[in-house]
Amino acid sequence: MICAMQERWVDALHERRKEIHRRWEALLRVDRADGPLAEPDNLVHLINWTLAEVLNEIRRRRTSRRDEPPQTTIATLRAGCRCGHNPLFNHFIAGEQAMLEALIQLQADDPSLLPHHRSTAVAELYVAIRAIATREFELLCSLCAKRPKTRTYASQTQVVASA
Repeated sequence: MICAMQERWVDALHERRKEIHRRWEALLRVDRADGPLAEPDNLVHLINWTLAEVLNEIRRRRTSRRDEPPQTTIATLRAGCRCGHNPLFNHFIAGEQAMLEALIQLQADDPSLLPHHRSTAVAELYVAIRAIATREFELLCSLCAKRPKTRTYASQTQVVASA
């Protein structure tokens, strides 16, 4: 968990959301989109919402004081996508980098910061953004027209691949 003295970093990230947004958008535009939904012009509309969700997740986790769930990487989430075209991959990879860069800049401005606090804050950022990414990936994949559909018959269950 982020230590209480580091609450200022969450606030500072919130204060820097315009800078984070610009960097996130720039990173989105560098990546090649693998479908119309993954086009940067479509994904930039999610940045402010996602940024707010991540900061809220960090705050929520600080107050819950519960054990951290196992982390998954964004690449692992993408590998679990049956069609391989979840447009949120580029969005969350770019966001993770933009937010990490902002956090590192904040930490670099604090020479009294202990290494333990530095690494704890980075870990908490990863946990928060990956929790949001997992939820959103799973939701979008559940709606995908390319995922296999299960048909249940009286005596058997059959998986039928979508066209």
